[in-house]
Amino acid sequence: QLQASGGGLMQPGGSLRLSCAAYGFLFDDYAIGWFRQAPGQEREGVSCISSKGGSTYYKDSVKGRFTVSRDNAKNTAYLQMNSLKPEDTAVYYCTTDHLLVVCGSDWSEPSEFEYWGQGTLVTVSS
Repeated sequence: QLQASGGGLMQPGGSLRLSCAAYGFLFDDYAIGWFRQAPGQEREGVSCISSKGGSTYYKDSVKGRFTVSRDNAKNTAYLQMNSLKPEDTAVYYCTTDHLLVVCGSDWSEPSEFEYWGQGTLVTVSS
């Protein structure tokens, strides 16, 4: 199981850190993806981190603002979001798949991931 948390209401330019807690599987064996879904829009890949944290990937629009990390000792992944913009408003999800040790070339496709946690809502508004 995966559980995302840390969402909330933030003004533009602010920061939030999302957490993804994992239960019931060998967390450090698998890559973790972060996705988001805004109202009326398709789910999109935001970031991905490999099982040991050695490789990270980002959607172009969040590069330089978001940082993905993980603490395998705590079975938790993080998404640090800085310089938030209204267009970052969405429900954010963390996800994994038992076939993914590293983030593949299609990491931003929801179909690449099998297990999804409950999302956490991020609202960026003044």
